[in-house]
Amino acid sequence: MRADDAEQVLGELIEASHLLSMQQIPTALARHASRAGFRDILIYVADLQQDVLRLLTGRDDDTVPDGAAMEMRIEGTLAGRAYQSLEMVQGQSLEDGAEQWWVPLLDGTERVGAVRATVESDAPDALQLLWRLVGLVALMVVSKRPLSDTYSRLVRVRPMTVSAEMQWRLMPPLTFANDRVIIGAALEPAYQLGGDAFDYGLAGDIVNLAIFDAMGHDTTSGLTASLAVAAARNSRLQGAGLVETGQAIEEVLERQFDSGSFVTALLATLDTRTGALSWVNHGHPPPVVIRGGRWVTSLDCEPAGPLGTGLGVAAEPCQEQLEPGDRVLLYTDGIVEARDPHGREFGLHRFVDFIIRRDADGLPVPETLRRLIRGILDHHAGRLDDDATILLLEWQGPAKDIAPASRGRLPGGPLS
Repeated sequence: MRADDAEQVLGELIEASHLLSMQQIPTALARHASRAGFRDILIYVADLQQDVLRLLTGRDDDTVPDGAAMEMRIEGTLAGRAYQSLEMVQGQSLEDGAEQWWVPLLDGTERVGAVRATVESDAPDALQLLWRLVGLVALMVVSKRPLSDTYSRLVRVRPMTVSAEMQWRLMPPLTFANDRVIIGAALEPAYQLGGDAFDYGLAGDIVNLAIFDAMGHDTTSGLTASLAVAAARNSRLQGAGLVETGQAIEEVLERQFDSGSFVTALLATLDTRTGALSWVNHGHPPPVVIRGGRWVTSLDCEPAGPLGTGLGVAAEPCQEQLEPGDRVLLYTDGIVEARDPHGREFGLHRFVDFIIRRDADGLPVPETLRRLIRGILDHHAGRLDDDATILLLEWQGPAKDIAPASRGRLPGGPLS
C-alpha cells in the first residue's frame, strides 16, 4: 500500500472517530482496515484484574464472529503474549498466504488489550501500518471509555462494591511513561476495594505521587480514601507543598468525619530533571529503592501521625537523590501482610525480591506488577482480607541520558 493511501486510511478513521460510540468502533475499524489490506480484525480488552482478554463485539447481543473467542486467557495464548510483551506476535499462516498477527493495544504504556488482524500483504511496511492503526484504535478506545457502560461491563467478570466503584472512577490509569519516568500501579481486591488509593500527576518537570490506606475495609473507608485523594489534588493544584497538602487532607477529614476516620499516607515529588525525590510520611510504610538490580535502602523518614486523627504532629520532609534507572516502591501494608493458609506473611523481602527478579527478566513494569499481584493472590489462596496496593516509579534520568536498556522497557513499534 502506498504511503499516501495509508495516510488517507488513518486520516479517515480519525475523522470517523469523532462521532463513534465505543460499540461502533469495531465495525468502523473493520471497514477502514479492509482498505489497508487487513481483514478479520478483532479488538480484545483486558479485564480489570488482567486475567483475560474479552472481545469488543460491536453488537448488542454480543454475537461472536466465526472463528473468534469471546474470552481468552492472558496466560498461555498468543494474544496474551502480545499483551504481556508489548510486542507484535505472529499467529497462524493461512492457506491463501495471508498471516494472522496479534498486536498489543497500547495507549502510551497503558495496556488496554490486544488486536488480531489478518495481514494480506507481504509489503515490508504492512506491519508498520498495522502497528500505527492499532495505536490509533487504542486512542479511540481510551477516549470513549469514561462514558461507556459497554466498556465498563465488558472488563468486569463479577459484581463490584460501591466502594470499589468510587475508587476506580477516581484514580488515574495504572500505567504512565514519558522519556524520563515510568509509573505503574496495581490494586487488589479489584472488585472489593475498601480504603486503599493512589494518585499521581505531572506538573512540568515535577511528578507528584501519593498513596493512601484508610482505616477499615468498607464504604466509609472508600469515602475516606476518596476524600484524601481529592483533597491532595485540590491542594497541590493550588501550588501547595507536601507539608501543606498533608495539612489540607487532615482538615478535610476532620471536618467530614466526627468518628475519627483516618488514612495513612505517603506524599512525594520527583524532579525529573535532577532525580531529587522529596516525601513526607504520615504513618505509612517507608518506600524502598531498588538500584542496579538490588535493594539499596528503605527511605526512612520521621513519620507524622495518620491524617484525620488530629494528633497535631508536624510532618518533616525528607529527600533522597536518585540515580538513573532507580525504582522507588510505594506500597500499603496489605502487600507484605498477606498471609498463606499457614499464617505466613508474604513479607517485605519476598515482595522486593520479586520486583528485582522480574526486572532481571526484562519484563515491562506493568507486566511485573501484574505478576506480583498474581503471586500475592496465590500466596493468600486467591482472596485477600485487606487491600493491597503498590505504586512503582522508575526514574530513567534526564531525557538525554536515557540508556538503551531502559528504553527497551517501553513499546517501540512492531517487532521491537
